[in-house]
Amino acid sequence: MGSTSVIADEGLSLAERAYRTLRDRLIMLDIAPGEPINEARLAAELGFGRTPLREALKRLETDHLVVSYPRRGTFATIVDITELAAISEVRQVLEPLAARSAALNPHPGIRAELAQVADAIESLDTGRDRRELMQYDLEVHRLIYRAAGNHHLEESLVRLDNLATRIWCLVLDRLPSISGHITEHVDLLRAILAGDADRAASLAADHIGHFERTVRSVL
Repeated sequence: MGSTSVIADEGLSLAERAYRTLRDRLIMLDIAPGEPINEARLAAELGFGRTPLREALKRLETDHLVVSYPRRGTFATIVDITELAAISEVRQVLEPLAARSAALNPHPGIRAELAQVADAIESLDTGRDRRELMQYDLEVHRLIYRAAGNHHLEESLVRLDNLATRIWCLVLDRLPSISGHITEHVDLLRAILAGDADRAASLAADHIGHFERTVRSVL
């Protein structure tokens, strides 16, 4: 799945590539909550100029992943666990809508991607590193949002899923296992591929509910 992302990134602008790279580092807590963003160091490390990096940081501030203070600089936002309920409340409405829309999308290219991901998760070694499993979770959700065919819905859900994933990463070491959460996606993807919009919507809602209960169990 990672190689697909790399290929897709090749046609993107420098600003978009900088945005996606920083976004995923912030989501996975590679840039720690509250950590200052050193533009010069990041530009040198990632091979981007300061201009695309600054454009990326502006977008990341809109995403609530970084915050800028006059004369102090830019920092990774703190992960606020108290936001879990508010995030889940909106996802419980929008995730089923995205799954339903994806199930009704006949586009052959999208359907081929969905099938490929479903097959990959079915044969996945659930003993893999948790970080790799988390990457699968992110990619599955982003693919379903794209398959919904509504860019307003996609943008909203990507932003919410990013914030939820940061909370998940914060408690990851306290969770007994995350493999079940990842393999849940198979039934959801199969329902989408079967065009069963009602079942896809129901499974998406169950998935979000399970996620919130799992996180709350270790808080």
